[in-house]
Amino acid sequence: MLDRYGRDIRYLRISVTDRCNYRCRYCMPGDGVALCSHQDILSFEEITAIADAAVSLGITKIRLTGGEPLVRRGITDLCRMLKAIPNLSELSMTTNGSLLSDKAKELKAAGLDRLNISLDTLDPGKFQQITRVGTLSDVFAGIDAAEAAGFLRTKLNVVLIGGFNDDEILDFVALTEKRSLSVRFIELMPIGVCQSWPKERFVSTDALLKAVPALVPERTDGVATEYRVPGFAGTVGLISPLSHAFCDRCNRIRLTADGRLKPCLHAKDEIFLRGLSGDALLETMQKAIYCKPAAHRMDALHPSSAGRNMFEIGG
Repeated sequence: MLDRYGRDIRYLRISVTDRCNYRCRYCMPGDGVALCSHQDILSFEEITAIADAAVSLGITKIRLTGGEPLVRRGITDLCRMLKAIPNLSELSMTTNGSLLSDKAKELKAAGLDRLNISLDTLDPGKFQQITRVGTLSDVFAGIDAAEAAGFLRTKLNVVLIGGFNDDEILDFVALTEKRSLSVRFIELMPIGVCQSWPKERFVSTDALLKAVPALVPERTDGVATEYRVPGFAGTVGLISPLSHAFCDRCNRIRLTADGRLKPCLHAKDEIFLRGLSGDALLETMQKAIYCKPAAHRMDALHPSSAGRNMFEIGG
């Protein structure tokens, strides 16, 4: 399905819940959040119907997100339902990894193809600080369990935050020496609670190339530019929505947990899909995809226009 700028939209991110067992400082306010009621969240049947319609329009890749998708009861059942959709080539998930040690094997058996695991620091104290409630050892247990379950090309998502984890760049890159992980550094975006953070927190991924001159460019993987240290088993990816905007090759749309389609993460536009079916659902999705904006207007001085926090939209 082409949008009006000729981009081939093939990637759907589906948030299955706005709930999370962490309270990351760049994602959720410290004084609590107003969560959707159970009745407001799409059922698995509704999610599958929308996903099926999306695949019929040309979507080939679906990623499950949250909040934290593994806190949604019966998530493996949803994986089976989605995996059964004809012509879906890949089903993946973004998770904080804290619950993976118990769930990795059943997720693999349910048809989940790949995992992205969020990990912003390798220091236990800093990990507890940024997540407010998390334990670093739980995430590494999840990474090990994913590897044991047979997940390949697992990606670790690191939000690069100046004055917090930019001194750990070399340590993160070192994780790729022996393991075939892809460590992906993502520029902190001025969206939601961190819109008012000091400008020093927003660090360009160019800083990483300066810190690790041994990195050699390898390929483009979606919105990430992949590098490798020669001889290392894994790769290093850079995702740079601020310093090197990739809107011209963005091929994704997003479905929120309460049933709203967002053609662009950083635009206010949301199209309510809940209750639609058949031709009405297909036509509404086609119009939304066609009207995907050319680019976001976000930069270090101008915050996202998304209108919601990331946990409400889906990571």
